[in-house]
Amino acid sequence: MTTQIIPEPIRDTSRMRQTHLVHRPSVSNSSERRSVIRVSFLIDKLTRAGTENQLLALIRCLDRSVVEPSLVLLDGEDETSRSLEPGCPVIRLGVRKLFGLRAAHAAVRLRRFWKQQQPDVVQVYFLDSAYFGIPSAKLCGIRHVVRVRNNLGYWLTRKHRLLNRLLRPAVNVTLTNSESGRDALVKADGLAGDQVVVIENGVDVPGSITKGTSVVGCVANLRPVKNITGLLRAAKIVLARFPHWRFELAGEGDQRMELEALRDALGLGDRFVFRGSVADVPVFLRTVSVAVLPSLSEGMSNAVLEYMAAGKAVIATDVGANRIVLGDTGVIVSPGDESSLANAISELIASPGRVEALGSAARARAEEHYGRAAMARRFEAFYWNLVNTRSERHRVWPTSPGSLSGRAGPGSPLRE
Repeated sequence: MTTQIIPEPIRDTSRMRQTHLVHRPSVSNSSERRSVIRVSFLIDKLTRAGTENQLLALIRCLDRSVVEPSLVLLDGEDETSRSLEPGCPVIRLGVRKLFGLRAAHAAVRLRRFWKQQQPDVVQVYFLDSAYFGIPSAKLCGIRHVVRVRNNLGYWLTRKHRLLNRLLRPAVNVTLTNSESGRDALVKADGLAGDQVVVIENGVDVPGSITKGTSVVGCVANLRPVKNITGLLRAAKIVLARFPHWRFELAGEGDQRMELEALRDALGLGDRFVFRGSVADVPVFLRTVSVAVLPSLSEGMSNAVLEYMAAGKAVIATDVGANRIVLGDTGVIVSPGDESSLANAISELIASPGRVEALGSAARARAEEHYGRAAMARRFEAFYWNLVNTRSERHRVWPTSPGSLSGRAGPGSPLRE
């Protein structure tokens, strides 16, 4: 059979600002195509963390004439998770241990749910959901299983790596949100290059931006990989030069007591404020002038996208996709280098005009490349080609806008 790559719109362009094209391979029998793709997402539970927010935004923004979503929560019984449930069919399985009678009953309930929803694709997040959901999907006869791995796997134990290898034959495609994530999956996990697809995150871009006050802000979980200890030490240097400024950090985690003790030992007092968990990050960022991400490891940082969308001058470490996402609209420093971080912050504080210029450029870049609608269109294109192209070598994946090499999967790229 001869295969043509024919660009045609995936949506009714009368309802769009732009026409987003999908390369659709021709098939001999058009009745074999699925005009609406059913995708069932499976995740441990819903929180306000980055991955969960990205999933909820994706479900919200998917065009229901192209993709019909459903959501499976491995646990999901807590109040926060329930309050965040999106507008689609949802099942809570209440599973907290993967082995036992409750898990077996949950597998039966999940089978009934999927029989009712009839998903074409099951997409799983996190380790426990993968261990439970991937075998369940295959036992239920679901043809397309997609796994999401957006971190670099720095914390995986030998046991987890072994389990991941055992699951590998049951996974059709692994999604990640950065080229560094793709490289890690290929090198560390042994996946073939055409089994990994990069689809970058999106962010809500507000209609207007606010000018910050004398605040350096950071949004991060309080874990060692985020290097808040380095930020505290950099803050000590900066505040000696600019005592009227203040640092504020939005985020919670196991390190909080340790970090507060370090703040007190450094004599920073109320000039370095831990805000705890913040439900509305854009509101937090309104008072921020300079936004910092001091991480030692990242895939594609949601915090950096939120900083850009809020129109803030961004300083980030040279890890993961930070350099690619920011382009020339932010400042990049070496990870773990507290002096360089302190100098970069100080230089921006001393240059208000540059702070404003970087913030405006960052917001424009976020709006052009990383809006939620553009992200949803890339996912829609991915699902359509996954389900409707029978030959793997003829599949065409969407190209992520910030990819350094343009590698997002096999075949010719989708162009927006």
